[in-house]
Amino acid sequence: MVERYVMSIDQGTTSTRCILFDHGGRLVSVAQREHQQFFPRPGWVEHDAVEIWRNLQRIVPEALSNAGIEASQISAIGIANQRETTVLWDPRTGIPLVRAIVWQDTRTAPLVDELRSDPGDDFFLDRCRLPPSTYFSAPRIRWLFDNVDGLERRARDGEVLFGTIESWLIWNLTGGPDGGLHITDATNASRTMLMDIRTLTWDAELMAFFGVPRAMLPEIRSSAESYGEASALLPGVRITAALGDQQAALFGQTCFSPGEAKCTYGTGSFLVMNTGTDVVRSEHGLLTTVAYKIGDQPTIYALEGPIAVTGSLVQWFRDRLGLIHSAPEIETLARTVEDNGGCYIVPAFSGLFAPHWRSDARGVIVGLTSYITKGHLARAVLEATGWQTREVVDAMNADSALALKQLKVDGGMTSDHLLMQILADVLDVPVVRPLVAETVSLGAAYAAGLAAGFWPDLQVLRRNWHRAAQWLPDMDAERREWEYDCWKRAVERSLGWIQPPKRP
Repeated sequence: MVERYVMSIDQGTTSTRCILFDHGGRLVSVAQREHQQFFPRPGWVEHDAVEIWRNLQRIVPEALSNAGIEASQISAIGIANQRETTVLWDPRTGIPLVRAIVWQDTRTAPLVDELRSDPGDDFFLDRCRLPPSTYFSAPRIRWLFDNVDGLERRARDGEVLFGTIESWLIWNLTGGPDGGLHITDATNASRTMLMDIRTLTWDAELMAFFGVPRAMLPEIRSSAESYGEASALLPGVRITAALGDQQAALFGQTCFSPGEAKCTYGTGSFLVMNTGTDVVRSEHGLLTTVAYKIGDQPTIYALEGPIAVTGSLVQWFRDRLGLIHSAPEIETLARTVEDNGGCYIVPAFSGLFAPHWRSDARGVIVGLTSYITKGHLARAVLEATGWQTREVVDAMNADSALALKQLKVDGGMTSDHLLMQILADVLDVPVVRPLVAETVSLGAAYAAGLAAGFWPDLQVLRRNWHRAAQWLPDMDAERREWEYDCWKRAVERSLGWIQPPKRP
C-alpha cells in the first residue's frame, strides 16, 4: 500500500515552509526559504507577495524530493499564515498593486487614534470584537485608498482584490487569473475589522465605514473543508484547510476544549485560550477571535493575549548590551544567581500590548543597586516573559471564568528550561512542551487531514499529541504574589513616558 501524507504550508513573517506529515502526526520532510523584509520608512514593514509565491513554488518540489515522495501521495494541503498582512492585487494580471503591508507595520497609527476617538472603540467591539489597532487589515486598506492615486476607484470598478496571505496563495494555487479561488477562512477574516464575528459574514456597516467595496473581499469559508483543487504545483491535490498561524498552533496543540490554552514563545508571544462556542467580550484587555471552524460544525472562539517583546528582549540583551554571545547563554548566566536580586525589567520597547495596550510606555529597569550583577539582569530578562504571561493569564481567567489548568507551550524560547520553570512557578500550573515542536504547521495539517478524511476525528489527533517535557510549579505562594506585586509596580513606572507633543 502506498503511503500517503498531508502537506502543510506555513507562510510566516520571515520565511515560508513546506512540511509533510504522516498519519502519526510525525514530520517527514521540510523545505524552507526566507523572503526579504522591506523597511522603507520608520514603522513601515513590507513584503513582496510575488517573492513569497515564488518561494512556495520552489519549496514544494524540494519537500517532496527530500523525502522521495510523489505529488500523487499527498492527500490534502493545509495553509497556516501570518495574520493581518494585507495584499492587494489585480485579478486580471495577478500582479500586486503595492507591496504587502505586514502585521507589524504601524503607518496607520494616526488613523487608529482618530478611530478610537470617533466613532470610538465600542462601535468596532460591538461588531467585530476588535478595538482599533495598527494590527488589523481594514485601516491598512483605508490608508492605501487615501495614499495611492486611483486605487479606490479601481477597487470600486472591480479591478482590485484584497486578501491576507492565505487568500493570495490559494488564489495562485488554484489558477490565479485563470479562475483562481478568491477565498479566506474565518480565523483570518476575524482579524480584518470587517467581519461580524457572530455570523462570520462581512459586516455592511464596517465595510461602509472604511469604504471597502464588497467585490474586493474574498468569500469567507470554514477553516477546514474542500476549497478546491490545486492547478499549479500539485495539480489535482485538494486544498482543504486554512488558518491564521496562532490559531493553527492552538489546533496543533490539540487545545480542543474550553479553557485549554497554548502560548507560542518567539520574538513576541501569543497566548490563545479556547472559549468554546462562547463569544467572550474581553473586559480585561484581550482580543476576541475565531479559534477555528471545522466544516459545518459550530464555530469555536478564543481569547488572545499578544505580548510584544519576549524573545526579542533576549536578542537585545545579546546584540545591544553584549552580555551574552548567543541566546542559549542567557540560561547559563541566569543560573549563576538564585533570584533577580530585586531587579525587574519591563521591556516596553514600543509600548505594552495585552493586557495594557499602552503605546506611551517605554522600557524600564528598576531595583538597580550595586549588588546587581549581569546574572541578576539575565534572570530579570527571563522573568519578564514569565510575569507578562501571568498578566495575560490573569486577564483570561477573569474574562472567561475558565481557570487555566495547564499551559501548552511551543516556539524557540521553550528550549530554555529555566524560563519554562519560571513560567510554571509564576502561573502556578504545569507547563508542557509537545514532542512535535512545529505546532503551527501541524495544526494546518491536522485541519486539512480532518477535512480530507486522512484523520477521522479530533480524538485521534489528541492521541497523536505526545509530551516531550513538563515543568511543575515549585514556588511558595506568598513569595509568588509578593514578586508579582513588585512586577506590577515596575510596570506602573514604565507608563506615560511618551508624552504627546506640546502645541506651539
